[in-house]
Amino acid sequence: MKYLGLLRHAKSDWGDRDQRDFDRGLNDRGRNGARVIGRHIRREGREWDMLLASPAVRVKTTLEEAALGIEPVYDRRLYLAGPENHFELVKELAGDARSVLIAAHNPGLQDVVLALVSSEHETADFREAMVKFPTAAYAVLELPIDDWSELGAPVATMVHFMRPRDLDPNLGPEE
Repeated sequence: MKYLGLLRHAKSDWGDRDQRDFDRGLNDRGRNGARVIGRHIRREGREWDMLLASPAVRVKTTLEEAALGIEPVYDRRLYLAGPENHFELVKELAGDARSVLIAAHNPGLQDVVLALVSSEHETADFREAMVKFPTAAYAVLELPIDDWSELGAPVATMVHFMRPRDLDPNLGPEE
């Protein structure tokens, strides 16, 4: 059994419209959301053997605020990547890790879920994530595989899904 975690970066700062997308940081709401979801991930108690992350500023800042205690492996190929890029990186870098957490962007992370969870494995958490995989959302997929080389087949079950707003109502959608 393998576990794949997905953490979307927190809410971006759009204050400087001239800034390159890659260089955008987080706004105050995003910093708060990252801290809240980070606390949840630490309390959940799941051991992550590896953290793969996009080097975009908003992902780096999300991880700093979340304070997960895991040294990230940054790889530019995760910046705005599609599912195949995610799978390729895990296969290349995860080795014998039992659990890998990816911190990156949408729509790629939501597309990873769609690619890995088959219709017979859909859960309430899966259906919530498919409605929207919002900023700072965190999901855990359980994969009945022995080796990461098998990653890509739709055999996963989403066993956990959490959004900052589920933990702090003040972080819910802005009206």
